[in-house]
Amino acid sequence: MLIASPSHLFGEQTYIGRFDAYGGFMYFDSPHINLAERGFHFQGGVRARTWLSLGFDFTTDTGHTSLGADLFTVSLQQQIGALLEQLAAAGKLPPGYTVSLPISSSTQTYAAGPQFAFHRWSRVTLYVRPDFGAIHETATLHPQDPIATGIVAQLAPSGKKTDWTPFYGFGGVADVNITKHFALRLNADFVHDHLFSDVLRDGRNTYRLAIGPAFQFGQNVRK
Repeated sequence: MLIASPSHLFGEQTYIGRFDAYGGFMYFDSPHINLAERGFHFQGGVRARTWLSLGFDFTTDTGHTSLGADLFTVSLQQQIGALLEQLAAAGKLPPGYTVSLPISSSTQTYAAGPQFAFHRWSRVTLYVRPDFGAIHETATLHPQDPIATGIVAQLAPSGKKTDWTPFYGFGGVADVNITKHFALRLNADFVHDHLFSDVLRDGRNTYRLAIGPAFQFGQNVRK
């Protein structure tokens, strides 16, 4: 009986395409504010060397959460506390009332930069990359009671808040190579940002997981 050796199964790749494109499903999780979003992830790149790609990364996703007053800036917490004290003194504060602002979120991220590849095995390609880019979020607030409605009127008279901010972090990729042109791509990233810094006290760490088909094509990059 002949047993295939690991070197036969995982020999170095003979074709590394000049261009690379990917699109897939994405899960975006910001646990500090309990915000989970789902959406679409796109990547496109050009290989400058077998080990180096330069590319663009875009995501768009939606989700929802509820913000408590403990997440707000200190000054905003003080303003809300003063308001609740006034309502309590006037007998207009329901027993056990706490501030909770449900929101729906629409988020887009934009990033560009290098990605470093490891083509040692024919069936699997590994990548690592720094993550630097910009994140844009639109939060639509859905107050559920008159007190929350009054707070929203001060925070966002239109009922929506929009913000842009930079993010930074790192990520990794594993391509399961099905043919020389086609692979199943698994992405994992960790980034930090501070959206809505005028309202939210803390920045947030966000985790991104994504999966989908990837295609490489064009001239074979030799070195």
